[in-house]
Amino acid sequence: MNAWTVPGYAETRELGSGGSGRVVLAVHRATGTAVAVKYLAERFRRDPVFLREFRAEARLLGGLHSPYVVGLYEYVEAPDGAAIVMELVDGIALRALLARAGRTGPEAALALLKGSLLGLAAAHRAGVVHRDYKPENVLVTADGASKLVDFGIAAGRGSTPGVAGTPAYMAPEQWQGGPASPAADVYAATAVFFECLTGRKPYTGGNFAELALQHVEAPVPVAEAPEPVRPLIRRGLAKRPEQRPENAEVFVAELEGAARAAYGPDWEERGQRKLAALAALLPLLFPSAGGPAAGTTAVATTSLGRGHRPSSAFRPGRRGLTAAAVAVVAGAVLVLATRAAGNEPQGSSAVSAFATTSATPAAATPSRMRPPETPHPSPSPSPSASPPPSRSPRPGPMPSATRTTARPPTPPPTSTTPATPPTTSPPVTTAPPSPPPVKVTAVEVGSFVQTGVATGQATVSVKATGTGPVTVVLEWFTGDTAGELGTPEGTDTLPYRPDGRALAAPTASHTFTGKGCWWQVRATTRPAAGNGSSTRSLFIRSCQAPS
Repeated sequence: MNAWTVPGYAETRELGSGGSGRVVLAVHRATGTAVAVKYLAERFRRDPVFLREFRAEARLLGGLHSPYVVGLYEYVEAPDGAAIVMELVDGIALRALLARAGRTGPEAALALLKGSLLGLAAAHRAGVVHRDYKPENVLVTADGASKLVDFGIAAGRGSTPGVAGTPAYMAPEQWQGGPASPAADVYAATAVFFECLTGRKPYTGGNFAELALQHVEAPVPVAEAPEPVRPLIRRGLAKRPEQRPENAEVFVAELEGAARAAYGPDWEERGQRKLAALAALLPLLFPSAGGPAAGTTAVATTSLGRGHRPSSAFRPGRRGLTAAAVAVVAGAVLVLATRAAGNEPQGSSAVSAFATTSATPAAATPSRMRPPETPHPSPSPSPSASPPPSRSPRPGPMPSATRTTARPPTPPPTSTTPATPPTTSPPVTTAPPSPPPVKVTAVEVGSFVQTGVATGQATVSVKATGTGPVTVVLEWFTGDTAGELGTPEGTDTLPYRPDGRALAAPTASHTFTGKGCWWQVRATTRPAAGNGSSTRSLFIRSCQAPS
């Protein structure tokens, strides 16, 4: 265990540990804010490549502004240690839910996929590809919300960092060492979606070579999924990147359309309730439960050949492709074997409430699978300070005794402050913020009905975290074209305040004066919601032919 601790924090207990470090629950002394502190293991801290990767993860987290991604408070590096201080989310890993329930059902799977895709969308807008979307890296909170964590092997869009990821969820181009692209994240997210629906991974080869070939060549197993969501799986698991949605944001739009058409306007609310119910079955896995620390994780992050049979739909072909797949995987297997020989724990498997993060040297292992991982605590809303959108998120040189704060109580500074002498730990210069203000994660027009000859009524649902006032703005329109906003008819403002849990559903009525067969309403919020706005149309009765 690393004896060095981040100054200014009182450690409560260890949340998890692994080959690359440990994670502790701590409290910031000045504000009482609970945080998660991830320490890089000493032997990796002395490796400049690992240390550079650890800094890269902190810098990347600080650049993602999304309530669907773990937030960064500060990065601290001193002569005696390095640590990332993050916000703590009281949630459990999707892997634990699947281990307990087997599958989630379609509405819950769609709700979970949407939340984590919105986290991926924030990364994609910043030019970052996650490269390791899997059930261990998707967290579910007590209210059924989902969040994406672990950017330990993320890469810049278009970069060629080599073979990396978790085999069961790697896109064909990842197996072949192709450039990092958002479409690869879409593939991995779809593979997890398939697992939530069916209780099994889309491909379950008996070894690395067979698994690689299945991802590259085997048919997409859409027949096992419910019929309404098969188009999403067919698109998301397409073999060629250009055949998939180009990024997570595009995929979210397709998902919402399919979900609404198949399960109605309230699908997301029902899905989150189902996720919350599944999470409630595992109360001791929440960080707030105060249970024992999680154990270490296995070297290979995906089990190959344990209780799995090769897909019956797969028929190996093309000997040249087989040989190529074996050659690609050989380097990864060698890396895994080398790390196993280096005293990494083997075979231990922890079902925990924490995602996993690894500081793996891209330069040292150009062909690599996911290395030993450190259980990473559950996160919650947003971060700050972004890497350039067109470059790989690899930071430049950083002084070895520094403290960089991403989210202080006031607007986040971007400078790095040198610490005091190497004989003592650097002094506390900044603190994480007070409990966060309200953040609106989503707004949706839940229903829109005609109540009279010229009157309509809309009900809005809002999802938010934190405390503080929220204002819902409803804009009314009339027009002659479905799906398009017509002539503005006025605006209603509905101020209200979250109660800390579910929000009341604000309702407003409007008398329409314009002509046209379609009424429309658009809902937005202040502060702005994560999904921007929600629009709904209504074909009025006076335009319908008599029966």
